[in-house]
Amino acid sequence: MSAGEVYGVRVFGPVPSRRLGRSLGINNILSKICSYSCVYCQVGRTLRMEVERISFCEPEEIVKEVEEKVERTREIGQAIDYLTFVADGESTLDLNLGRVIELIQPLGIKIAVITNCSLIPLGGIREDLAKADWISLKVDCTRKEVWRRMNRPKPTLRLDAILEAMLEFARAFKGELVTETMLIRGLNDERNCLHEVADFLARLQPAKAYVSIPTRPPAEKWVEPPGEESINRAYQIFTEQLETVEYLIGYEGSEFTLTGNPTDDILGITAVHPMRADALEEFLLQAKADWSIIEQLLKQGRLIELNY
Repeated sequence: MSAGEVYGVRVFGPVPSRRLGRSLGINNILSKICSYSCVYCQVGRTLRMEVERISFCEPEEIVKEVEEKVERTREIGQAIDYLTFVADGESTLDLNLGRVIELIQPLGIKIAVITNCSLIPLGGIREDLAKADWISLKVDCTRKEVWRRMNRPKPTLRLDAILEAMLEFARAFKGELVTETMLIRGLNDERNCLHEVADFLARLQPAKAYVSIPTRPPAEKWVEPPGEESINRAYQIFTEQLETVEYLIGYEGSEFTLTGNPTDDILGITAVHPMRADALEEFLLQAKADWSIIEQLLKQGRLIELNY
């Protein structure tokens, strides 16, 4: 299930992450503003295409929410492995990204940013990202025609400039750099396309390259994951040139943490991170609440239910 409206909670979780353990999410972008409108996006189609950085709110407002969530989480004895900028859009569109990172560093928790890289050629972006401890760069394809069909970028963006800026950033970044390549049946799972991506990743030299498939409801109903043979082929092609390659195709688990009002927590999480029904049941049990909360949110249109 996922949130069906623009919701005001900017900090959510902690949520289980397949890459980062227990992650406290920071949603620093209003729904849903992005430079891409990826066909597989779990948050849905982009409502507003944007490539210029914007100040969405005062950095101190987000920092206050982060501090409150961290304090509540620590009070109930739960761990947080990362503070993660994972937005309902593209994280680097936030003009205040670097400032917020600086302000939350004293909390003593590693900071991660998940980005589609589309704005990385712009001035200031690489400097902001360099302040984080862990960065995930999206590299779905290196062919312009596939990139346009799959990621559906704002027309003013140039793939060659993005790829070159990624290489420049990777050479200078001191933290842990990883990549994620989403595989879509019939789009980027063809052998030659995979070899080209692997060639680029070999130049980028990430600490880890993730191969993923859609595991949550995508923006477009026709999107399907490749078959097992294609997924294995991608893994084999990548491992020929890269030291560490991992699948990102399993369920991350249901260990969502209750940090306050269950309704606020559920809406904050599902604005960015769809939850399975069994995960919601476990969450409600933890909150000593029942399914009537979900029924009410569905009735109000604040949640939507999808089968996938």
